Amino acid sequence: METKNLIIRDSIFSDCQLFSEWESNPEVSEFFTIDDDRDYESVVKEYIDCDRQDKFLQMTLTLKPNEGPIGRLVISNINERNDSLKIARLYIANPEHRHKGYGKEAMKKILEYAFINLHMERVTTTIFPKNKTAEYLLDSLGFVNEGILRSAGKRNGKYFDLLLKSMIRAEYLDKRG
Repeated sequence: METKNLIIRDSIFSDCQLFSEWESNPEVSEFFTIDDDRDYESVVKEYIDCDRQDKFLQMTLTLKPNEGPIGRLVISNINERNDSLKIARLYIANPEHRHKGYGKEAMKKILEYAFINLHMERVTTTIFPKNKTAEYLLDSLGFVNEGILRSAGKRNGKYFDLLLKSMIRAEYLDKRG
């Protein structure tokens, strides 16, 4: 998939090294349910486990024309019976690439892919309630708050509440014009 500034491609095994480096940075992983002691081996295991399942898509965000990977996107819970999926993880890794609209650009393309190409009825995501950057992005795209999922995330042995946000096809089409 391509946007004005990005190529969104399937992740490959060699991307795991980048994911491990990126996700060990607290600025990247602060609002994810990723333990602080996550290492390369854990990233590889997760990558392989997800790669074996049809309910996951793992994607790497690369900056055009050939500037290389800048972020990651994971889609989970792909449910063809209920026409729904979850955007499980999206981040731009390097601070120099943040706040330039790349996350929003990637989300717009993924929503188009979900609603138009995959014919999904519903797309969900969960975020930490304190993650105001993600909340602002999702709100600007038209996601709706559904509520708090109590103790739905776990990080470093501690449970956290997560804010559930969703968009349905009609809202996407209406927002798209």
